[in-house]
Amino acid sequence: MVQVLYADKDILVAVKPAGVESQAAKRFAPDMVSEIRKYLVIHKLCTPGKEPYVGVIHRLDKPVSGVMVYAKTKEAAAFLSKEVQAHRVTKIYHAVICGKPVDNVGNFVDKLSMNRENNYSRIVDNSDPEGKTAELSYRVIGENKEKGLTLVEIHLKTGRHHQIRVQFAGHGL
Repeated sequence: MVQVLYADKDILVAVKPAGVESQAAKRFAPDMVSEIRKYLVIHKLCTPGKEPYVGVIHRLDKPVSGVMVYAKTKEAAAFLSKEVQAHRVTKIYHAVICGKPVDNVGNFVDKLSMNRENNYSRIVDNSDPEGKTAELSYRVIGENKEKGLTLVEIHLKTGRHHQIRVQFAGHGL
């Protein structure tokens, strides 16, 4: 069942659990768009007999949980997509990492290359023509020295495939 945090005539804000796709995949596994459509039908928040429109504004990788915004109209989807592209929407990520960065506040700037066939990304050197700039900033907000874990707040400056995991792993974290 979808955990809805907010809904009005234009948008719906919900919690995406870890292990669920942000939108329909080629498999028959549950995804957020299908779950939101069911929610809208069950709660009579759409036109009876007509499949509800659910616009994907941003994505979170399948293993990640977090709050997501979906559009309920094409007009809302167009407006929100423009806002995201113009960087007028703030997205904040929290991640638990193994180890601790040298600095409590910092930036990572790397070149990432995506392998679509095998669905993975990796850091490449600047000479790789497939590499695209990936940049993020982070701030340490908690630490468990006993377990060797650190909680970081992350702000993406770019939105590359698996960027957070790839960049932190590439920096030994």
